[in-house]
Amino acid sequence: MSNEWTWSYEDLSGAPVTGDALVSSAFPTQSDAETWLGAQWQELSAAGVAAVTLHESDAVVYGPMSLADGS
Repeated sequence: MSNEWTWSYEDLSGAPVTGDALVSSAFPTQSDAETWLGAQWQELSAAGVAAVTLHESDAVVYGPMSLADGS
């Protein structure tokens, strides 16, 4: 099976956020994606990301999840 785990990013208004600082490549597992987010949420917030959504292939797994309480 070739599931890919990816994040999408939103600003405070719910609009998509894109940019070079944001990872758009896929992770091989949900755990890898969540571990990366745990290490990077502060940098994402500084780049204007207010919320993230986790996707498995084309399906939403959960989100949008606010980064405001990411500590």
